[in-house]
Amino acid sequence: MWERWTHRREEVLQSDLLASWYATRRRRRALAGAGLAGLAMIWAGTVVSWNLAPSDTAMWVTISLLAVSVLTTIPVVSALNVATRGTTSLAESRLDERQVAERLRAFTVAHRVMLAVLVAVVAGVLAADTDHVPMAAVVVGVVALFETHMLLPVLVAGWRLPDPPPDDEDDEEEAP
Repeated sequence: MWERWTHRREEVLQSDLLASWYATRRRRRALAGAGLAGLAMIWAGTVVSWNLAPSDTAMWVTISLLAVSVLTTIPVVSALNVATRGTTSLAESRLDERQVAERLRAFTVAHRVMLAVLVAVVAGVLAADTDHVPMAAVVVGVVALFETHMLLPVLVAGWRLPDPPPDDEDDEEEAP
């Protein structure tokens, strides 16, 4: 059953599902930006929980931000996974050498960005003038850290992916 699932995932990642969403580098970067906006919504929910919890306003705003984040992030990550042909999601044994190199670069950049995020979070928490941290803010913050850690590699890979080389047919038509 596991092999069948893996084979099906590979087929989907090799298909041209929603190709118009990621056909050009500009569109892939727009998708990556939409993914970052989805992550920013979760972080905004953390800030709302930190400042307003415990309250109904904090709860509803945080839930709304999380719902909108999920609704925007799932199609974005799916399209970027197909665009990168599963570079960040497939097992390394299923990738060719070029994809493995792209994967390593994406993970390296993502880990550096994640380090900056962690430093910013620690600095923000230490700079906060409060004796009490709402548990809701801690939970939403952990969810935000987890989502950021999981999604950054595919967002970076989608951002960095170059346009494919032009087809040879176009060159042949232009030749005299």
